[in-house]
Formats: sequence, C-alpha cells, structure tokens
Amino acid sequence: MKTWITALLTMSSLLCFGQKKANADKEEWKQLFNGKNLDGWDIKIRGYALNDNFGQTFRVEDGKMVVRYDQYDDFKQKYGHIFYKGDFSYYKIAVEYRFVGEQAPKGEGWAWRNSGIMVHGQPAETMGKDQDFPASIEVQLLGGNDKKRTTCNLCTPGTNVVMNGKLITQHCINSTSQTYNGDQWVRAEVLVLGDSLIQHFANGEKVLEYNKPQLGGGNVSGHDPALMIAGKLLDHGSISLQSESHPVEFRKVELLNLKGCMDPKAKNYKSYYVKEDNSTCDYGKRKK
Repeated sequence: MKTWITALLTMSSLLCFGQKKANADKEEWKQLFNGKNLDGWDIKIRGYALNDNFGQTFRVEDGKMVVRYDQYDDFKQKYGHIFYKGDFSYYKIAVEYRFVGEQAPKGEGWAWRNSGIMVHGQPAETMGKDQDFPASIEVQLLGGNDKKRTTCNLCTPGTNVVMNGKLITQHCINSTSQTYNGDQWVRAEVLVLGDSLIQHFANGEKVLEYNKPQLGGGNVSGHDPALMIAGKLLDHGSISLQSESHPVEFRKVELLNLKGCMDPKAKNYKSYYVKEDNSTCDYGKRKK
C-alpha cells in the first residue's frame, strides 16, 4: 500500500511539473488589433493634428485593419502612420498583410504596393504636424511587380544601423526574401531585442539581421531637431504601420512580449523571455 501511494504521489508531481512547464513554454501572443475598431491606436497623418484621420485613411472593414484612399483627390505626400499605444523594447511583432486595388492619385512611383512596420519609433505625440515619417526603424513591406522585388527590407528614416560590424548609412537595404506578387497574404515578423539585435522574417524565413539601431540618419522632414541625437542607441520605442499611398490590408497584428518574470518559481514565468523584469513576478499566495 505504501509503495502504491508513493508511486501515485510521484506521478501526480510529474503531471503537475509537466503542466507547469507546458504553461511556461506556451507563447502568449497579444492581439493588438481587435478586429472590430481602432481602439488602442493613435493616428498621425502629415499635415494634420494627432488623431485627425483625414479621409478615414485608417479604418476597419470586414474584420481587417485597412488603409484606403477613396476620399483622396491628390495624395500630396500625406504620409500616415497608425501607432499602437505604448512603448516596447524586447518582443516579436507580426502582421499578416496584403496589397490590393489601385494606388492613390499622384502617389509616388516608389510607393506602389509599399507599406511598412515601424519599430523603435518616436512617440506619435512628438511628431511635428508636417513631419513625414517618425524617426524609427522601418521593416519595409513591398508587393511584387512580376520582377524581383523583396519584402521585409530595411529602411532608416532618421536612423542608422550596424551590419557585420559596420555602420550602415544607406537608407534602404534589401532582404533575401522571395517576391510575393498579386494580392496574396504574407506574414511579416520582426524580432526586436533592445539595441542588441533585430531580425526580419517573411513567411517564417529569416531574411535580414542587424544590430545597434540608432538615431542619426536623414530621410525625415518636419521633425524637431532637438529629438535627433546622432548616435543615440534605440533600445525601445513605438510601433506603427504605414500609409504611403497604396491600399493595404492587415488581417492580424500581434505581439509577443519577451521581457518579464524569469523566476521559474513564479506563476507567470515564461521560458522564452530573454529580458528579465522580476518586478512583474506573481507568486500567488504569500509564503509563510
């Protein structure tokens, strides 16, 4: 009887341990877009005040966050960005996107089937009224044109990065992705680890990598020069999506936080966290 009870207790302990490990390993993605409205987001369009959504550029249709230009007679470089509220440092951001329809009237040729995910960006409220792009790291999203045209590229409005130990001041760098023609859905994912590493993925394939994102590049206008401290490393910032004159749809926008409790004894411990913040640990009942 004693042996049987011991075996039962051992099995129970193993099951509890296995369940706890499974919970610790399970990735908890947060849906930034709720599929219903733009709650939790701020909009900034060049030439307009914060949250003046000119022409309902950013809207929700059929459960998707979309960028539309049906109320534009002339794009007039009204570049826009929709910012998820908050500040982020260690995480994965993923979107599922596709380009559709025709470009807005008088949109630039380079902006055809062109959008982007901006990471480590300045806060929306610090942008000038006539500022075109937030100082940020842009994961450039491009649709195919039946020629070689990669996506998940790197562009650097107001920033620079380091690749293979060298400072890169070129504005845009192509990734090694495939070309995605037509209106097909593509999953773009970005791994952001403070100022130590950023990686781009297209449909699960790693296509670009660099580190030491920092302020100091050009290709931004209408900004407050006092905010542009050349060489300042960027280890946190805003996340936003672009409006650059071509209709684009996002059916999913989700984030996996990689910073948090790294104490295995805590209830909210996650094995995949890479940055410790044990001030967030939850131990449940207080120990006696």
